[in-house]
Amino acid sequence: MSFVPKSKFRHVFGKALRRDQCYDGIRITKSSWDSTFTAVNPKFVAIITESAGGGAFLVLPLAKVGRVAHDCALVTGHRAAVLDIAFCPHNDNIIASASEDCSIKIWMIPDGGLVTCMTESVVDLLAHQRRVGIVVWHPSAHNILLSAGSDNKIFIWNCGTGEPLVEIELPDLILSVSFNYNGSRVAVTTKDKMIRILDPRTGSEIKSAKGHQGSKPSQCVFLRNGKIFTTGFSRMSERQYALWDEKDLSSPLTMQEVDSSNGVLFPFYDPDTNIVYLCGKGDCSISYYEIIEGSPFVYYLSTYKTSEPQRGIGMMPKRGVNVNQCEISRFYKLLNNGLCEVIPFTVPRKSELYQDDLYPDTADESPAISAHDWFNGKDADPVLVSLKDGFKSTAKEPLKTVRRSNILDKMKPAGGNDSPPAQTPSRGSPTPVAAPVVHAPKPEPVVHSPAPAPAPVSKPAPPQNEVKPAPAPAAAAAEPVVNQRQSANLSNTPSSNNVPAGTPSLPPAFDPQTVLDDIRKLKLIIKAHERRIKSLEERIAQVEANVSEDDANI
Repeated sequence: MSFVPKSKFRHVFGKALRRDQCYDGIRITKSSWDSTFTAVNPKFVAIITESAGGGAFLVLPLAKVGRVAHDCALVTGHRAAVLDIAFCPHNDNIIASASEDCSIKIWMIPDGGLVTCMTESVVDLLAHQRRVGIVVWHPSAHNILLSAGSDNKIFIWNCGTGEPLVEIELPDLILSVSFNYNGSRVAVTTKDKMIRILDPRTGSEIKSAKGHQGSKPSQCVFLRNGKIFTTGFSRMSERQYALWDEKDLSSPLTMQEVDSSNGVLFPFYDPDTNIVYLCGKGDCSISYYEIIEGSPFVYYLSTYKTSEPQRGIGMMPKRGVNVNQCEISRFYKLLNNGLCEVIPFTVPRKSELYQDDLYPDTADESPAISAHDWFNGKDADPVLVSLKDGFKSTAKEPLKTVRRSNILDKMKPAGGNDSPPAQTPSRGSPTPVAAPVVHAPKPEPVVHSPAPAPAPVSKPAPPQNEVKPAPAPAAAAAEPVVNQRQSANLSNTPSSNNVPAGTPSLPPAFDPQTVLDDIRKLKLIIKAHERRIKSLEERIAQVEANVSEDDANI
């Protein structure tokens, strides 16, 4: 019975985006060099392209998906083919490129992408005597870059000053290089089938051992826990992967055969989840494994399969994944037909909350130490940052209501003398005027009313039978304006003795004369329309009579 460890990544699955969400129409390089030919960060995707008379690569903003124009702007500063590119982990706008012209160039890409072809680099690093095929940035130190060339030499550069700090010479061709988690060690695989651990500050060899027995190229990656993961070939040309302990390279912790294909297996490592993705050049699949502490050390999770072989591939740093969709990694796969396919890998979760177990703190963009401090012997782990700040919940927000006062509660209800009095306006506020069409009384009782014509509202006349109130206390005497307004309202209404029972009371500040004037105007307008209608009818009758006479004559 085989041991099956518990893992939250057993159901990781990848699904390629639609073609219109990918990058199409790219002239991908046809170089036979063993490289991934692409680099990705949260801002850009860079792809080495085919060009005549020199080396070039394409840099596109991530949002600029779709078909790439045939005459799009390129980075064209090299005099020979570009073999490797790498984005700086501490500045998303900086990219390094290595070329067959024996040079390394550092470029500064503007935020919006390239508008015209870029030919002038920021820094040129010149020391190699033969072509340069590998460039790797230091994970935590600022401006530290490693380069390896076909002259069997490794240079450690300070890109801020453009000078080489360390020169390391090895006995055979360098196939792959990888820094450990804090950048204090370097793992190297060479053509002589050896695995070496070097001190990047002095160039001294710390440990070395025989790796994979096959003669084809092998790759290596330094894991976070101090282990070294390698891929290579057996003597029977079968592809293998192996896990080594940096303290003892005499024998691997585990070594397993994958298949019998002949493409180089490139390992991509995620230090946050301890997952290694194996992408073979010319393969149609991506296999991924989880690194665990005990046996079997490398646990197979699953395989993503497609029908198109991959010519190159790049992996997005953890800062660029979509945490709202539980995405743990994203790959950019180059196809032979010029398409760069985007493949997100997600862990399905029902909850719409932020998944802390899937996203531990990851490496931030800011460097941990300076180049000077690192070269003087200081080591530091990368600065970590939480991805929760970029999380936006997709759950529906609760409905927010604003409670307002009900205007209907302030209106005076219809009724007789028993209805409550209207609210008295405060001193200094304008008197509210109700619309005359609301609760308008019949004009007949007002026309025949014996009461005299009302005075203007601004200067109200006292009613005929006004009873003078008794002397009021000081508090009541302090509001003469309010009493005047109330008296004006009372003067504009008929006497309560002359109003029949059941007649609705008039609203405050109601002017019957204004209503009568409006009615007279409406009557005049109606009469004018009636005369116009009558005139039109007469003209129509005359026209019809003329038509009848003409028909009779014919």
